Amino acid sequence: MRADVIVGVQWGDEGKGKIVDMLAQQYDMICRSQGGHNAGHTIWVDGVRYALHLIPSGVLNPKAINIIGNGVVLSPESIIKEMRQFENLEGRLFISDKAHLNLPYHALIDQAQERLKGNRAIGTTGKGIGPAYSDKINRVGHRAGELLRPETLATAIQNYFEQNRDIFDVLEISTPDPKALLEELEGYKAQMGSFITNTTNMVWNALDAKKKILLEGAQGTMLDIDHGTYPYVTSSATVTAGACTGLGLNPKDIGKVTGIVKAYCTRVGNGPFPSEDTTEAGERLGKQGHEFGTTTGRARRCGWFDAVACRYASRLNGCDELALMKLDVLDGFDEIKVCVAYEYHGEIIHYLPSNLEDVTPIYKTFAGWQKSEGARNFHDLPPAAQEYVKAIEEMTQTKVGMISTSPDRNDTILM
Repeated sequence: MRADVIVGVQWGDEGKGKIVDMLAQQYDMICRSQGGHNAGHTIWVDGVRYALHLIPSGVLNPKAINIIGNGVVLSPESIIKEMRQFENLEGRLFISDKAHLNLPYHALIDQAQERLKGNRAIGTTGKGIGPAYSDKINRVGHRAGELLRPETLATAIQNYFEQNRDIFDVLEISTPDPKALLEELEGYKAQMGSFITNTTNMVWNALDAKKKILLEGAQGTMLDIDHGTYPYVTSSATVTAGACTGLGLNPKDIGKVTGIVKAYCTRVGNGPFPSEDTTEAGERLGKQGHEFGTTTGRARRCGWFDAVACRYASRLNGCDELALMKLDVLDGFDEIKVCVAYEYHGEIIHYLPSNLEDVTPIYKTFAGWQKSEGARNFHDLPPAAQEYVKAIEEMTQTKVGMISTSPDRNDTILM
């Protein structure tokens, strides 16, 4: 048995939470492979909204096991707060003892570094994700398993502050009070210690037992640390390959790959966004799509579907199919644009260059339609919407397997 993967193929916020939640009803185990609580997956079920940041989106399936993998940077405060939304998580939620901790001082570092960069800031969420991953790579980070020995961990953190006192002074971050720090860590252990375990063995055993496993990540391909719009990216590998390293799997363990993509594009934070529309049309996309970040509440930048970037991301991830989200947001537009090529240094190209700052989008215009919202069958879509879906398949060279026509779990067309 192989593990199936859900991956975002734009700049994040594609709607992965809804698809994972819907598919999770068919799986035995759902695993989160990377990112931190800067991610936000919004799920609507029977009119009730759930906002998840660390807990896998399969938590609403009472029979599913949920795994937070070693590739995640874990905020104890955030996960404990999130766990309070649900009952009876014992035996259903497990946290890798190798997942690195994102502690309160990481957020302080993040926010201070962004301030120092001024108008060159990345536009992070300020949640400490980058500094936590930096500590991991610098081999001075701390893993979730260390929470089981709070006194030892408290001493190590105090030593870390002393060794980096000059840096923390510049950032105006105070050394934690030893007693308060120990109490904080002991509180984390009491509330989440029983969930920490060797999740790599759990996933391997589930594969050997032929259990159905679904892997989900955070953010999107265009924010990948290697393959995204660097330096305006997140701090982890958001592509399919990242699911392997973030959970302890090998490439042969990967089965079907589903890429999640909006019927238009959005981006949060700074960085290049070729198909961004800063006119009234872009503002309308934001209003109709309720484009505000689940984690930060920031308004998302909005624009048209970028077929060049999507084709690139689909190939990079090995997508077997796309799940096309928020098609209903395009209802009522007289015409809809799609970026089909770029003008790059005086040349028309159909691939993604390393520097997206220098490209100008070339658009193809499609006829709009009036109502796709709530459709649950492809033939119930307006003819123009059907043509739009078929065009996306052709332009991205990837078939569309699912179409979402509202935030509700049930308003989904299975092709």
